[in-house]
Amino acid sequence: MIDIDKALLDPASVFKTPEEVLTSDELSRKQKIEILRRWEYDARELQVAEEENMIGTNSDILGEIMRALLSLDEESEMERLEHSPSSKQGGE
Repeated sequence: MIDIDKALLDPASVFKTPEEVLTSDELSRKQKIEILRRWEYDARELQVAEEENMIGTNSDILGEIMRALLSLDEESEMERLEHSPSSKQGGE
């Protein structure tokens, strides 16, 4: 069972990759987005520290996070299109 509170505080401590967030059956789409957004924030903060020669990071993780978020956005767009009316007036 996933500790959602811990995942929200430190996603990398709960998930090895952003893909694991995507494939989790225990999380709602909203929770996945929130976890990935927090992971994105953490990754960007680490990039800033790396640029200032403070620490080394996994620079590929940000790209993985962004691809995961994009795939969730694409799923949402597909769902919206499937449920939208076929004309502007809502008719067929």
